[in-house]
Amino acid sequence: MTSTVPRRDTTGSADLGALFAPRGIAVVGASRSPGKLGATLARSLAGFAARGGHLALVNGRDATMHPSVRAAAEAGPVDLAMICVPAPACPEVLAEAAAAGAGAAVVCGGGFAEAGGPGVGYQEKLAAVVAETGIRLLGPNTSGFLAPHAGVTASFVPGVAQVRPGRVAVVAASGGVNHALAFLLTEAGHGVSLAVGLGNGVDVSAPDVLDHLAATLDTDPDTGAVALHVESVADGPRLVAAVRRLAARRPVVALVVGRHDVGAFAASHTGALATSWRTTRAALAQAGAVLVGDERELVDAVGALSVTRARPARAAGVGVVTAQAGPGLLLLDDLRGRGARVPELAAATQEALGGLLPPLTFQRNPVDTGRPGPELGRVFRAVAEDPEVDVVAGYALHEPDAVDLVAAAGEGRVDDVPVVLGLGGTGDEVVRARRALLDAGIAVAGDPRGVAAGVGALLTDARVRARRADPVVPRQVPTGVAGAYDEHAAKGLLDRLGIPTAPRRACASRAEAHAALTALTALGGPVAVKILDAAVLHKTEIGGVHLGIADAAGLDEALDRLDAIGARRYLVERMAPAGVDLVLGARRDPVFGPIVLLGLGGTTAEALADVAIRLAPLGPGEAAEMPAELAGHALLDGWRGGPVLDPDALGRVASALGDLLVANPGLAEIEVNPLRLTAGGLVALDAVVIPREASDAQPDQ
Repeated sequence: MTSTVPRRDTTGSADLGALFAPRGIAVVGASRSPGKLGATLARSLAGFAARGGHLALVNGRDATMHPSVRAAAEAGPVDLAMICVPAPACPEVLAEAAAAGAGAAVVCGGGFAEAGGPGVGYQEKLAAVVAETGIRLLGPNTSGFLAPHAGVTASFVPGVAQVRPGRVAVVAASGGVNHALAFLLTEAGHGVSLAVGLGNGVDVSAPDVLDHLAATLDTDPDTGAVALHVESVADGPRLVAAVRRLAARRPVVALVVGRHDVGAFAASHTGALATSWRTTRAALAQAGAVLVGDERELVDAVGALSVTRARPARAAGVGVVTAQAGPGLLLLDDLRGRGARVPELAAATQEALGGLLPPLTFQRNPVDTGRPGPELGRVFRAVAEDPEVDVVAGYALHEPDAVDLVAAAGEGRVDDVPVVLGLGGTGDEVVRARRALLDAGIAVAGDPRGVAAGVGALLTDARVRARRADPVVPRQVPTGVAGAYDEHAAKGLLDRLGIPTAPRRACASRAEAHAALTALTALGGPVAVKILDAAVLHKTEIGGVHLGIADAAGLDEALDRLDAIGARRYLVERMAPAGVDLVLGARRDPVFGPIVLLGLGGTTAEALADVAIRLAPLGPGEAAEMPAELAGHALLDGWRGGPVLDPDALGRVASALGDLLVANPGLAEIEVNPLRLTAGGLVALDAVVIPREASDAQPDQ
């Protein structure tokens, strides 16, 4: 049979056209037993055959089916093989499919690396076939994918035929999550353009699918936004690059699993270890993705962004309109929790609202209309036209006798000011109203939290697009940094980077220490005396630091204690004034490579999870945004008369540390802890340089 389903041009799209837009599909292991995987897949793909695609059923033990993939290919084109046989037989079938001319295959079943034992070997054999033949493989251990616009329902999960075509693409680590999101998006009225469950990811990975989506946007513009679900990351830089390419053209919303301890279960699920949750989120955000915390928020966020986007703005304002005060309070509370700016409306706006609404309603922002009426559309418009409003967040119950919400939302629209409307209610009429709103380009949610999630996504997307272009300009930094560094040498490195340190002297004898005391106390204030030994990374824990030394007697007492723990050299350093302590470091993440980390609280920063992370290298402007992400950032803004941080100064320091790590393959980590914020600015009180093992000291790619 000659197919009437055209194969899309996938030039430059990682050769995934055979997978997602095939002319013909062979189901290998097809069955007439209704409960078997091969039978379910054949039923799911019946719609593809009805549209003119070549659907071939392969089972060598059933005379009514094709005996082999080669025989199926002789009857019509076979671009995609759906392999539904036990794990031990899969490598041979995959090789057969490649030899028959199939460009892609899906191995749905489990029993591979995630199961351990012999499964590891089966998966290795699949990888070998891919490497030898070039066939693209989705899975194993996946429930498949959906491409509704192309009529391809390559999944064995019941109910997939009900997933409607839409503008959201789903790229999920898990086949189960892929389908869960597809169902949720359909229930929310969105549908999907493509929904892919990667499974064990032997070949086709998230970057592959993201690059495919980016490369086919011009010829296949069905996708308006992308939902990305991440469990583990094999190649951090490649994932970041793929997200960055796609996010430049379409919004990408990411849900990263692993905030809590799920490592063992994650390993049993896909055969891969979960990566750092915070680092993965930070890397994706830096690449331009919008981050969410759970699957419901993901649906609301990506659904809103698939319908509309706010104009670029670093601090967009939200106008809130509610027809019921209680839900309006829930909405406002959630928006505030997301850091949204809800400005008081201008006097002219309030005057206009005063002419539309009863006098006892709240009209400054949020705007409470009381029960909605015919004036609701004009209320929406008045709020949207306020000079401080970039996005309108609304909520109303479905009350068709009081107001036509679809008409009111349309009447209230203002160009470049998107609306996210919560429409509460149940029943077919509500479903139709939500669908009509989406068709009109108005983002919809079913509850106040969903509205806040959609608005939050629009604000983050607007901020990302407005982010000041901050190109990473190569600069001269010390190179050849390797081997052991004591604190004095480490601070010398900071001095060369332009990072402030306190006056100090390295001393090889007591006499030199006393001379240093005299010189440094002449500058004012006492000194700190420390053991100076590159092998001692945590000096305080062994009694290697003594503070507030102001005279010779105090110095001798401190030196006696240092000698008792084996000190042979000493560091005498002028003490810094009081302030707020931070930790700033640059290290090599095993997945993403060089990163920069900033936290509050010195040694407790990571335990408290109050850290901001960026990939290195990064420009000073981007690094300057890190302090605002800390939960305790108020401490850096003059808390109770304390010092005030200059973000640009911090940005220069953080950027320099990142550059140093990138430029020195022999360096594993450099940490400044504490980096103290004082009334006079930042000063590094301690610094540790950790060399990289010789076998690992390769340049970063």
